[in-house]
Amino acid sequence: MLTGGCHCGAIRYETAETAVHHTLCHCTDCRKASGAPAVAWALAPPGEVTITGEPVWYESSDHGRRGFCGRCGTGLFCINEEIFPGQIDIQSATLDDPDAIGLQAQIQTAERIGWMADLGGLPAYERFPALPEAS
Repeated sequence: MLTGGCHCGAIRYETAETAVHHTLCHCTDCRKASGAPAVAWALAPPGEVTITGEPVWYESSDHGRRGFCGRCGTGLFCINEEIFPGQIDIQSATLDDPDAIGLQAQIQTAERIGWMADLGGLPAYERFPALPEAS
């Protein structure tokens, strides 16, 4: 089983090791709800997800409901019966081991922030780099 949870630990979850679909979503709704440039989602049947704690749910669109921790604010789940009937999406970056399942695709790229298209061309640092001195 895969395990994960929110930042403060008030909500924990467990799910099967195989995601139905694991994608990086670039839609505006995901960006606004998370404050991040994209959100990774692992889709699973609700019967394979056990949640400990009480997520707060809100309607983020006509068909979507998002679940998050009411204590620390971590986004955790999304249910959209129109797009994924009978499924629950889990924000896979909240897994204890996010590398446990491989990413399969990027979706909603029509709404992707322009600078997200070529991240491979940017310098990469293992930790925070030294900042240039202020003049």
